[in-house]
Amino acid sequence: MDARLAAAVGAFVMDPDSVNVAALCRDVGVSRQTFYKYVNRFRAEGVSGLVRRSTRPIRTRRLLDPVAEDVLVRVRKILDDEGQYHGALSVLWHLEDHLELWPAEAVLPSVSTIHRVLMARGQVVPAPAKAPRSSGRRFQSSMVNGMWQMDGFDVPLPSGRRVVVIHLLDDRSRLDLGMHVARSENGDDVWTAFTTATATYGVPRKVLTDNGSAFSGARRGWTSQLEENLRQIGVEPITSTPRHPQTCGKVERLHQTAQRWLARRVLPEDPVALAELLQIYRARYNQRRHQSLGGDRPQHVFDTAPRAVPPAWPIAPAGHVTSSTVSVRGQIYVDSVHLGVGRPNAGRSAVVYRTGEQVAVFLDGRYYGSHTIDRTRRYQPVPPIHSPR
Repeated sequence: MDARLAAAVGAFVMDPDSVNVAALCRDVGVSRQTFYKYVNRFRAEGVSGLVRRSTRPIRTRRLLDPVAEDVLVRVRKILDDEGQYHGALSVLWHLEDHLELWPAEAVLPSVSTIHRVLMARGQVVPAPAKAPRSSGRRFQSSMVNGMWQMDGFDVPLPSGRRVVVIHLLDDRSRLDLGMHVARSENGDDVWTAFTTATATYGVPRKVLTDNGSAFSGARRGWTSQLEENLRQIGVEPITSTPRHPQTCGKVERLHQTAQRWLARRVLPEDPVALAELLQIYRARYNQRRHQSLGGDRPQHVFDTAPRAVPPAWPIAPAGHVTSSTVSVRGQIYVDSVHLGVGRPNAGRSAVVYRTGEQVAVFLDGRYYGSHTIDRTRRYQPVPPIHSPR
């Protein structure tokens, strides 16, 4: 220590007014925080408090013996072979649930220690370019059954046949609500998957999907079977922004977890057998510890968290606006129905406002007429209010 600093510290302790602290710190080249640190040490320890201390950390990182490191690597491989996530936190949770795997005399390591060991053993590949978790904006329903997410993913079978798994997830608890094996992503199977899940878990307030045609036609000017059925029972259908899969990120991540698990197994030839295999997966997934739940299990959260009140009345149908050109046959196409407006109007610009089955037709900006769509007829004429010019 500089002698001037030591003298000033001693003088300040005896008489604080005798030392110009700011000027002294400028002359000696230390901060005022450093000066007062030594003042406090001198008051507590005397002259020995003025001796510079080692910068070595008070606590050094824990080192594991090779036997314990081998256990960590082996647990990681067990998880990987099972098709489960096998990061440092997953390894720790597995050890907490299977203490018999860890040496009896040793204390369980921290997540950072496990990660460091796996890095040193070449089990983890650094990815510095990967976006940190804090870079994303998370949202979560406040209650169980407040919102479900729904989507599908393809599964190629050994026979060469490709099937689609309609997947449902509860947004609050991350519970896997159902995995319905279908020939394709179509309206009938999507509705079957939804009603099967509601029979066990109740009815949600909202259902979030992407803009696949089996889920939603809202951005195309028509109503899907799922949207229409949901509104009839009071469930609000909502969709993600096009080309923004992050909105449905939870169910997308759920797909990855299921696909990772399936990739470690021999898939059956028969879709029925695949459905049975997926039920085994669901039972395991819903009882596993989940990082986004702070280590809690989806089934436990679903059973204990606040539950949304089921809808009590239907929701009014959404309004749509579509524009097209009248065909040479004098028709416009609206939600799978051909509406006739007369051959003389061929080539004119048509705008149709539709709410449920009610439509209002405008030709070249002029009101043409209204009509109630009859779903039993593919072609229907629209009576004109006036004779078009």
